Amino acid sequence: MKISKTIKQIVSFAVAILLIGTLAGCSSKAADQRNHVKVLILPKFEVDAISGDFPGEAQCFYDEYLAGGDSYQIDGCPGTIEVYYKDGVALCPVGQGKVTAALNTAAVLSDARFDFSEAYVLSVGCGGAAEGYGILGDVFVISAAVDFDLGHSADPREMENETETTWFHDESFDGSAVIRLDQELTDRVYGMIKDIPMETTEQTVRFLQKEYPGEDWADRQPRILRGTSVTSDNFWKGWYGHQNALLITECYSCSDPFAITEMEDIAVCQAVKRFGMLDRLIILRAAVNMDVFPSGVTPEMLWGTATEDHLASENSMESVDIFETAMRNCFSAGRVLIDSILEGTF
Repeated sequence: MKISKTIKQIVSFAVAILLIGTLAGCSSKAADQRNHVKVLILPKFEVDAISGDFPGEAQCFYDEYLAGGDSYQIDGCPGTIEVYYKDGVALCPVGQGKVTAALNTAAVLSDARFDFSEAYVLSVGCGGAAEGYGILGDVFVISAAVDFDLGHSADPREMENETETTWFHDESFDGSAVIRLDQELTDRVYGMIKDIPMETTEQTVRFLQKEYPGEDWADRQPRILRGTSVTSDNFWKGWYGHQNALLITECYSCSDPFAITEMEDIAVCQAVKRFGMLDRLIILRAAVNMDVFPSGVTPEMLWGTATEDHLASENSMESVDIFETAMRNCFSAGRVLIDSILEGTF
């Protein structure tokens, strides 16, 4: 009886070991079948199709790295949110506005079909250049993102004293109103791409000469600069907003000047930070318009009536004809970084 019992125990132990080994093998195999991502590209929108027409923020990157690859729908995301994947590169347009961009970024990073454990995140997009610092066609390496909407804002018509700023600091928001990207990474990125030639258009040159005659900051070719991005869900434009953005950037002691206004950067930063990947986040923003109104253009003229001449239109009075060129400038900068990461030389 004792011998039989011992044999049964030995057999049971052997079966258990075999089962554990089998499960471990299955788990290892499942892990190996995940898509290992070296670079995750996060544009915010595409104009129409992902390829073959007027380019939005995604198309240039898709055509170069993802064409012919696989696509995966992300469960639980409104609409059709897809991740494109090929040879270590993933791309997902995460949507416009802070809430949408944050939720979709988190959904992508949570997807068990992908391994982001060593991935760099390259967030790309367009925005409005800060007058006095950037021009149409510039590409900015973002070193910090601030939230335009956290704090207190007033309508200038209701203020007791006329002032250039209508934003008031609230210390209770400081913990989430600014995110500084990894400065060592930002320095390395800027050093790698700062001398890449940027393109412009004849119409854009004429526009800048007309709008800013004799201004040294505007009388130049587009280039790659460092800067702070100011995120707002409200697509604002104008002198008061510009002054507020300058004040907010100064208030949070950002290392680089206010460079561009956009609608997602602080949200993407928050989502990436929660996954422990902030030290691998790179943000590139290309200027397709200015943060103030062109001469003779009013808000009513620009936004007051329905028009198909939206920001990404070739006929937009707001972005002149720079949109496509600026998207290609952003791609030229991003491609250098992506290729270096894929080659293992970054």
